[in-house]
Amino acid sequence: MTSLAHPLRTYDAVLLVCFGGPEGPDDVLPFLQNVTRGRGIPDERLAEVGEHYTLFGGVSPINEQCRDLLAAIRADLAAHGVDVPVYWGNRNWDPYLAATLQQMSDDGVRRAIAFVTSAYSSYSGCRQYREDLAAALGQVTGDKPRIDKLRHYFDHPSFVEPMVDTTLAALAELPEGTSAGAVLAFTTHSLPLASASTSGPQGGAYEAQHREVARLISEEVAARTGIVHDWELVYCSRSGPPSQPWLEPDVSDALRRWTSEGRPAVAVVPIGFISDHMEVIFDLDTEARAKAEELDLPMSRAATVGTDPRFVAMVRELVLERDALEAGESPERRALGCFGVMHDVCPVGCCPNTRSPRPAVAGMD
Repeated sequence: MTSLAHPLRTYDAVLLVCFGGPEGPDDVLPFLQNVTRGRGIPDERLAEVGEHYTLFGGVSPINEQCRDLLAAIRADLAAHGVDVPVYWGNRNWDPYLAATLQQMSDDGVRRAIAFVTSAYSSYSGCRQYREDLAAALGQVTGDKPRIDKLRHYFDHPSFVEPMVDTTLAALAELPEGTSAGAVLAFTTHSLPLASASTSGPQGGAYEAQHREVARLISEEVAARTGIVHDWELVYCSRSGPPSQPWLEPDVSDALRRWTSEGRPAVAVVPIGFISDHMEVIFDLDTEARAKAEELDLPMSRAATVGTDPRFVAMVRELVLERDALEAGESPERRALGCFGVMHDVCPVGCCPNTRSPRPAVAGMD
């Protein structure tokens, strides 16, 4: 039975904002050029990185995963009477944000709420999305829609709880007799230390937010199983010159250490990613798994949230929450852990780009 309608009073569209990825061999180099534009990285180096995609036919799974999420969000909103169009735009590949925003303008959209597929605070995971939205809006001819971004959701119950379930499933996949002593390896994308230390108004928010999610998951796993697992936050997808310090330890380095310590197994839990895209299927499922096999260390990998119905419903909940706030109401706002409900509008100076600071963009702060 269809739920009662929840008409939006402030917004007339929802925008799904994603990173984007190549969908064929000929797309790989242009895609990597988009991602690294302005950093002076030669094409020869990008070609080396592109070899990761060659293992998968030159296709990143991220766009198909975004299509699946888009369809799930549309279906969930419709099933609950939220009758608004849902658009999709990428930062780095087709459908590009500029084209999507132009379509929204042509369709008469005046104010939209954006859900970004990045859950944590950092320049690349938050501010750069906002800067790219502002730049894309600058290319729109005609009336430019206003785009508001939903709050961070790393500590939302509907993100954490599915990850608890996938962690338990990963532990159950380990060989008999190894699960109880397994290390929980919570993984995320590494960042340069200079960037990570300034990723929030107080600095260091990126790492602290991940540690809080890891704590929440590990404590709930212990509550359900009666087993307290050691856990650690480790990193993957490091890039840049060796002379530049990045967040550590790398997952492969951690695997070697756990082997030397006599740990019986490891369950890798990719809390930094919402779907099984390239950083998961290459850095974890390919490189890290090969290292674990070389070390004879049993390893399993938890699934990401993907299109878990709870996660999809969270998008609707956040849209309705923000719409109610904009209408002057005080809706229930859910969050777990020590951070509480995150800000709806990013503070001035939040998540600066320490690599090459950009001038302020109107409407960004």
